[in-house]
Amino acid sequence: MFEAAELGRSVSKEDYEKALVDLRPRLLAAQRALRTKKRSVIVVVSGVEGSGKSEVVNHLHEWLDARGLHTHAFWRESEEHRERPRYWRFWQALPPRGSIGILFGSWYTAPIVDRVYKRMTKAELDQELQRINFYEKMLSDDGALLVKLWLHLPRDIVKDRLSQKNRRKKKNWMFAPQAKEFLKQYDRFAKVSERAIRMTDTGEAPWRVIEATDARYRDLTVGQVLLEALEDLVAASDERPTSSTVLANADEEGVISGSKTILDHIDYRPTVDPKKYEKELEGLQNEIRSLAWHGWNEQRSTVVLFEGSDAAGKGGAIRRLISPLDARLYRVISVAAPSDEERAQHYLWRFWRHIPRAGAMTIYDRSWYGRVLVERVEKFATVDEWSRAYREINDFEEQLSDSGIVLVKFWLHVDENEQLRRFKERETVAWKQHKITDEDWRNRDKAPRYKTAAHDMINRTSSAIAPWTVVPGNDKKSARVQVLRTVVKAMERALG
Repeated sequence: MFEAAELGRSVSKEDYEKALVDLRPRLLAAQRALRTKKRSVIVVVSGVEGSGKSEVVNHLHEWLDARGLHTHAFWRESEEHRERPRYWRFWQALPPRGSIGILFGSWYTAPIVDRVYKRMTKAELDQELQRINFYEKMLSDDGALLVKLWLHLPRDIVKDRLSQKNRRKKKNWMFAPQAKEFLKQYDRFAKVSERAIRMTDTGEAPWRVIEATDARYRDLTVGQVLLEALEDLVAASDERPTSSTVLANADEEGVISGSKTILDHIDYRPTVDPKKYEKELEGLQNEIRSLAWHGWNEQRSTVVLFEGSDAAGKGGAIRRLISPLDARLYRVISVAAPSDEERAQHYLWRFWRHIPRAGAMTIYDRSWYGRVLVERVEKFATVDEWSRAYREINDFEEQLSDSGIVLVKFWLHVDENEQLRRFKERETVAWKQHKITDEDWRNRDKAPRYKTAAHDMINRTSSAIAPWTVVPGNDKKSARVQVLRTVVKAMERALG
């Protein structure tokens, strides 16, 4: 693969300056046009040590309008990064729609380096590369354009530059101190990198391997590759291609006539003696308080999410869960319609940004499952978008679990008669009137569609690492005890 990038190509100073006269205004024009699009551009700058990645990034800032650039360098991992899943830092760096993100280093860096230094097996590397492929496809499906650049240098050039830079290292602060060690591992690095490039060179996110021996050829090629990608994107329609998803025996929202769902088999009979409720609740809350501090000391985070039908008791269950906790240990995220900032990103972006640091707890009142519930039923998402969301969510939750986060998921449900009673109560009780809106009544009319969407969601995203707990909500006391008991058991298993 790298032989094609070792041909000794070069560009004269005169030709370089002449090419820039045309290149720079076209880049700026394409960047301005991008602002009107619903898509973003992600430029990944990777490659051999000493190949000039810093210079390339600096030139892109010179040629483009820096106000529309979002540049992130991934070369030092902070404590904040280490306390969250690995991809958390990459989600923070994604550019909003209509702009360009430049990633100096990326999700490729750690797997390649870890494999070179044998901190990762070949099988583990391949597994990580599969995750990268899925991540990049997910971004591409959402409208992002990935431009992946690999800057290559032959071994003898690296050695020559290393010796030159050693002689004048006081003048060149950009020279990485690990370059000497890199030279010793050059052959292994090239082998691992080639494998990574081959396994992640996809139609959605192809690699461009660029010869970096001559700086002018390197810089000009990078600029031309980016220009071509930008101009093609600007000329293309914002409409994304859709698959031929067919819902057999179903109407346009996916409701299958006469079908039974998981929610049709809920047993609503009370499971808690009202006389013993307060005592049992207090005992569970004491356990949760102790477990929360244990999780803090062990640096194990917990994420608890609540979904369910309207008036099913999510708010009451959350209050009983957090009331024994120290306010420093938890945060409640109430999920509503996305803001303009959130709509400019992939739908999972706003949930990744709230992932708790090690040892803390986050409680979501509604969650990322809105993609396959309200967005599906209300047609805020296309069939293609919510259909692929099941796998995207499963991968997201697997990453949370792999990083040590305890994940607990609840669906609280009440039958239609109990829901109607609670709706009417909310209309008549002054301090509950804020809980009932016209939207609640409209959603009630769409109950069959929401039940079908909830059935598909539970069926397709309940896994060994992140199972759903369906909680009958007709009896509030029984529901609250079941919620707390489930959280206690999950935290006990994780914390030993």
